[in-house]
Amino acid sequence: MDAVIEASTMRKVYLRLLPFAVLSYILAYIDRINVSFAALTMRGDLQIGAGDFGFAVGTFYWGYFLFEVPSNIILEKVGARIWIARIMITWGIFAAATAFVTGTTTFGIVRFLLGAAEAGFFPGLILYFTYWFPARHHARIVSGFLIGLPIAVAFGAPISTGLMSLDGLFGFKGWQVMYLAEGIPTILIGIATYFVMTNKPQEAKFLTAQERDWLVAKLAGERKAKEAVRVYSLFESMSNPKVLLLALNYLGIVMASLGMLIFIPQIIKELGTMSNMEVGWLTMIPYICGGVSLVVWGRISDKMNERRWNLLLACVLSTGGLVMAGLTMGTWWALVGMSLAAMGFYGSKGPFFAMPPMFLSGTALAAGFAWINSLGNLGGFFGPWWVGVMKDVTGSFAGGLYGLALLSLVSAVVCALFLNIPDVVSSAERRPQAAPAQ
Repeated sequence: MDAVIEASTMRKVYLRLLPFAVLSYILAYIDRINVSFAALTMRGDLQIGAGDFGFAVGTFYWGYFLFEVPSNIILEKVGARIWIARIMITWGIFAAATAFVTGTTTFGIVRFLLGAAEAGFFPGLILYFTYWFPARHHARIVSGFLIGLPIAVAFGAPISTGLMSLDGLFGFKGWQVMYLAEGIPTILIGIATYFVMTNKPQEAKFLTAQERDWLVAKLAGERKAKEAVRVYSLFESMSNPKVLLLALNYLGIVMASLGMLIFIPQIIKELGTMSNMEVGWLTMIPYICGGVSLVVWGRISDKMNERRWNLLLACVLSTGGLVMAGLTMGTWWALVGMSLAAMGFYGSKGPFFAMPPMFLSGTALAAGFAWINSLGNLGGFFGPWWVGVMKDVTGSFAGGLYGLALLSLVSAVVCALFLNIPDVVSSAERRPQAAPAQ
């Protein structure tokens, strides 16, 4: 009977939460990475060097770093509905405002404000899923949600480059048209979020009373199993060695993935004479590969109920792909290498984000998610900056990619040696129940 209730309940929860979350994340990532396509003409228009461009792009992640933890704690207190709506509306405003920057300084300031506005969105939704999904669904729901990332890049590439072709529309440059056209929809979806999102299962009118009772009891039981081992305070969760090691692993992956992501269009542009639209279509290839890997790897991790070694394999694949891309720079094999690296980057997401809920809960989980994400996302500053500087110094992107490969290798080593995190929920479920008293 429980299996039937679980199947019907989780089907409704997936259908209710996942499509809207994916749409929101697509908009978030388009507003975050459309700068990589804008760079094809924006750098020339504003006279910004590759190193300065990478630095200004990366200030986004300092805003993220400073405001991520407070944002997630506020979400835990006031509810996801109002807070996610606030995040989306404000980031949409600053995304559109990027159209009016005039140089490196104003570009960096607006990117910082965009990061501050968006801070808490990603870990906030990951936290929100723990309110609704039992542990055995965690890698799957995270992978399903994060499919928005490669979709955003894959479809955002031709959309962004297509909008850039509207150069001169209303007197704007093509990259200005792109920022405005892609920022405004986020504001509108943010307003809709307030009316669509439901905070907790207890409030879910789309579930029957029986389904709602089962889900609330299941989640409460899992939380009790974790808290029976140990209850972490907010500050204990942020200083916990497991949390810091997860953040170190994530830092390496984020530095490597975003260092590659921001410059993929420019790397592809060097493969031969082609239009910006053709660059946009080719940029889809690594992220289609990444999207497939994201979904498949998340399902495998859940099926195996195993996180650590799945994460390790993904890190190793990323390292190999980046090395291959660096060795074959200037040829089409570099695109193959970047596609393999993307498969590793996105394949790592499901197993990785299923690990913090294995030992944290409540406010500690909110702070832990945000702290891991904020520390890791500093890699979004250093990765693009490193690749841009190496391009300016050597005239090639190869040196930058080798550095990114080393960072991905560090993540693999951290995972192999230190990320042995017991799954207390699964252990509790497997433990035989005491016989009732006679």
